[in-house]
Amino acid sequence: MRICVFLSAADLDDRYTRPARDFAKLLGKGGHTLVWGGSDVGLMKVVADGVQEAGGRLCGVSVDFLAAKARHGADEMVIARDLAERKRLLLEKADAVVIMVGGTGTLDEATEILELKKHGHTDKPVVLLNTAGFYDGLKEQFRRMEDEGFLPRPLTELVFFAEEPVGALAYLEESQGVE
Repeated sequence: MRICVFLSAADLDDRYTRPARDFAKLLGKGGHTLVWGGSDVGLMKVVADGVQEAGGRLCGVSVDFLAAKARHGADEMVIARDLAERKRLLLEKADAVVIMVGGTGTLDEATEILELKKHGHTDKPVVLLNTAGFYDGLKEQFRRMEDEGFLPRPLTELVFFAEEPVGALAYLEESQGVE
């Protein structure tokens, strides 16, 4: 499976890097391909290293103004013109999406895939990996949107919330019929 991971390129502490590394190892050991923003810094590097070390493949989609930070040695690396093209290519190349901890860029990517799902433009499974309760507030906001009629589809059809890496990958593999 080709799994797109939206996540931060920031250097973060162990409460975020350890679960990210664990997820990456599971992904690599499962023979999956990481589709990610292509950066070789911060949490993006942690995940790419873990996938590659565990035998998985790397498909990066960087963007022109960040090309200097793109990872050398990826199995595939594409440099997009701008962030909009990058998001489009990341989603095109993936069978599924995992949203890990991140800032405004990660949130932008996350809401775009959820908006596409909401309107029936994709049926790719989406997992929000809620490491260390990072997305508790967002989860609450999504539930409020659902409860108050802002979502035309049930929240459970849009996103699966996982608290641990193993649950995230298990959901994706099950949803894609991978044994």
